[in-house]
Amino acid sequence: MVGNPDFLTRSGQGQEPELQELESPEGELHLRFYVASGSEFALPATGIREVIAHPPDRITPMPNVSPLLLGTLNLRGQVVWVADLGQFLGDSAPLNTDRAEIPVIAVEDQNLTLGLAVDRIADMDWLDPDEIRVSTAAPDSMAPFLRGEWLSEQTGKALRLLDQIAILRSARWAT
Repeated sequence: MVGNPDFLTRSGQGQEPELQELESPEGELHLRFYVASGSEFALPATGIREVIAHPPDRITPMPNVSPLLLGTLNLRGQVVWVADLGQFLGDSAPLNTDRAEIPVIAVEDQNLTLGLAVDRIADMDWLDPDEIRVSTAAPDSMAPFLRGEWLSEQTGKALRLLDQIAILRSARWAT
């Protein structure tokens, strides 16, 4: 079918092939998502192992661990800790776990993998790293885990870029 010259033409008969120009994306690919409080964040796609949605009963609660951790899940034979990302970043609103599925973003660095439970996944977007500005309005509890933010011209809201390595290596997990 692709080898057929009519495949590239509009009506197929006696016309020159019409080639479409593909737009090359500008910037770097990021995953946008929301935490329980409604705040929007992004992570670079290169630091994400995968995005999954698990029923809450597939996340096994563990005793005597940080209250930020919801429990563990089995990710293709690997036990992965799952954390409420919003509460980790200082939000007072806990993640609603009384629903059919919880979106989990599995991030990794070297041999360390962590599942970040979020309220909802928004989209994948190409974002220009040259437009990142230093976040000045971020709470102190969130600041060590931010690389910066983009300011939306339409809404005036900030899309904050997280540093998944700083999140993975944080001392907050021990408390």
